[in-house]
Amino acid sequence: MIPANTRGPGGVIVRYGDTEATHVLSVYADLRCPFCKRMELGLGAVMERAADEGRFAVDHHFGTFIDDATGGSGSLQALAALGAAADEGQKPFMHFLRTLYADQPSEDVDAFAEPETLLRLAGEVEALHTDGFRQKVVERAYLPWAAQVAAAFGASGVRSTPTVLIDRTPVPVISSLGHAVTPEAFLAEVTPP
Repeated sequence: MIPANTRGPGGVIVRYGDTEATHVLSVYADLRCPFCKRMELGLGAVMERAADEGRFAVDHHFGTFIDDATGGSGSLQALAALGAAADEGQKPFMHFLRTLYADQPSEDVDAFAEPETLLRLAGEVEALHTDGFRQKVVERAYLPWAAQVAAAFGASGVRSTPTVLIDRTPVPVISSLGHAVTPEAFLAEVTPP
């Protein structure tokens, strides 16, 4: 099973925005990564709005290396739930992504491994109040897909998260102080000259 709104072999990339976009912002992240949380909460809505305006599409690439480092499965389980959200549409996917980061547990707590936690957080996204979404999360329907997504991330050569590229050119999203860069600084980097 491959979720809707995905691309690439096996649907390992989740696309937000125009499928035929000229420019592509590639975002490499782990759902349990605290710096990815800072990026998403500082710049996620900015990326979404820019994609809505047609500046670029956003391709999401997800890794699960924190699971590997801590012995948990929360990154993988949350990614599978995100696949179910992608089936409901691009906006539900983006809003659930932001909700997951907003309520991200500390790295040593594997709360995302529990379907009940994921469903409680999905309750904040109205479009995910469907039996189909709930069933896919409870049955962990997209776990095999999530494993493929993580394997593709591992083969990508990207070694840290968050990593963001605009048309393959790196874009700084975290400042030297460890916080998200300002929306103005980000947009200046991703706006073609």
